[in-house]
Amino acid sequence: MRKLERFDNLVTMFLTRAAEKGDAPFLWHKAGGSWDPTSWAEAARQVASLATALKALGLKPGDRVMLVSENRPEFCISDLAIMAAGCVTVPTYTTNTERDHQHILENSGACAVIVSNTKLAKTLLPAMLRSSAGRIVIGIDDVRLAQQGSLEVHDFRELIAAHATDAATAAAHATFKREDLACIIYTSGTGGSPRGVMQHHGAILHNCQGCTAIISEDFGWADEVFLSFLPLSHAYEHTGGQFFPIALGGQIYYSEGLEKLASNIEEVRPTIMVVVPRLFEVLRTRITKQVEKQGSFATYLLEKAVAIGGRKAAGKSGIADAPMNLLLNATLRPKLAKRFGGRIKALVSGGAPLNPEVGIFFESLGLTFLQGYGQTESAPVISCNRPKVGLKMDTVGPPMDDVEVRIAEDGEILVRGELVMHGYWRNEAETERVLKDGWLHTGDIGEIDAKGRIKITDRKKDIIVNDKGDNVSPQKIEGMLTLQPEILQAMLYGDKRPYMTAVIVPDPEWVQEFCAKTATPCKFRNLSRDADFKATIGAAVERVNRDLSVIERVRKFILADEAFTIENEQLTPSMKIRRHVLKAVYAERLDALY
Repeated sequence: MRKLERFDNLVTMFLTRAAEKGDAPFLWHKAGGSWDPTSWAEAARQVASLATALKALGLKPGDRVMLVSENRPEFCISDLAIMAAGCVTVPTYTTNTERDHQHILENSGACAVIVSNTKLAKTLLPAMLRSSAGRIVIGIDDVRLAQQGSLEVHDFRELIAAHATDAATAAAHATFKREDLACIIYTSGTGGSPRGVMQHHGAILHNCQGCTAIISEDFGWADEVFLSFLPLSHAYEHTGGQFFPIALGGQIYYSEGLEKLASNIEEVRPTIMVVVPRLFEVLRTRITKQVEKQGSFATYLLEKAVAIGGRKAAGKSGIADAPMNLLLNATLRPKLAKRFGGRIKALVSGGAPLNPEVGIFFESLGLTFLQGYGQTESAPVISCNRPKVGLKMDTVGPPMDDVEVRIAEDGEILVRGELVMHGYWRNEAETERVLKDGWLHTGDIGEIDAKGRIKITDRKKDIIVNDKGDNVSPQKIEGMLTLQPEILQAMLYGDKRPYMTAVIVPDPEWVQEFCAKTATPCKFRNLSRDADFKATIGAAVERVNRDLSVIERVRKFILADEAFTIENEQLTPSMKIRRHVLKAVYAERLDALY
């Protein structure tokens, strides 16, 4: 069993691994239809050279540098180079609006920006010109400006070529300590303006150490392969999809996007996948539909697999399931495992609550499914399910090594340890609200079971309190609604009201099937007034209501005007619904239901 060494900072960890791995492949991207690697040694050379270039441009230790890029090798190289120069990375979402960029520029006081391409520069540069912050722009690809004004524009590759530096020089200058600030990650803002979370080197290293212990002790640490899909500007992917693979000396493949994710998985054959629950929900629906198309026997096998998985999760499986398990291991499970590349050690879900049924579904197919828990303020991982403790899908597992967790009198989960942030950037009031006596007040409500596993029951600020004072968990009910084939997304409503109502987004694939079966024109305006259409969705809601208590049941609903998306600002980049935005759009119509 191998343990992760103790490093002083993230740059030293990377350069240590680069020295060990040399010319072995590290970062992979798709170019011209084939996967091209960047070796550890080459990545280290580029990191060292770019760090020297940043210093030559006048950047000083502690200066903030914004990083606006999709997932690609240059993101990792830029991130490490910023830190190697003694500066602080401010990774930001590629989906940000001009207003978002301006807020982060001015709040962080960024001195410079590294931007991927012209498309992303179109929303970034106007914000820079209006901002009093940095004037230096480094384009990874050619960034063409019609008018650059006071901005100083540089080419990423030219800077690296002009400031050639070896890895040993960078290693000698990497004298930062674990308590030093590494990055400021802005939360995606489910309830208002993003806040800058100050993550120090030690916080992320602590996460890497805890996650490495899980892989080493529960699965065996070998040549790990990751497929990077979630935005690297999100704390979950930044640590779990970048620094954790570096800690393991693993390889990172950068996905081509959601449309090509399935084919990328089959090509890359990852050993670990870090994904948000919403993607697993989509994959579950797709797998179910594909199996159903293969006929009644395949559907029968899937139903049996899920039934066995349910009994196993409830601790009720026994010898009677053995013959069917043998059949499933010889037929269904190998075929489905192949779709995930055939060598997956673990599918890791985090970033948002997971419906236990989804986890049981993948476990039923023979895939090891781990649900983790954390938040940006904890770098981000606090706990994770572990096979050696026992997988229980309605929990998020025990805390990682050297993490203290306790439950406050009001049920709030409190966390203490090196993983906890030093505070919110330039926001003392919010820092004092969530950090008290070294304890991070997570805002999540939960409990700890007999085996030390944390169970999240709700988000403190999201709990709906009806007019009788009863508490209702919206996330639980929304998760149950979206497992219905007719429903893509949902938001529960009912604070200080006599019963629950909801905004529902119909599933577009199901809508097409409904229109084909009923010979109804697929125009939303017509469908929203179609009695049969609403009745069919109503039947799906009633199926969910059967498993809910009287106070939880959804009595009435409205259909959304459009899907909740990042573009219309109704979803965060990590696929959580923005309740305050949705309430602003639909509150009047929802109130009319009472």
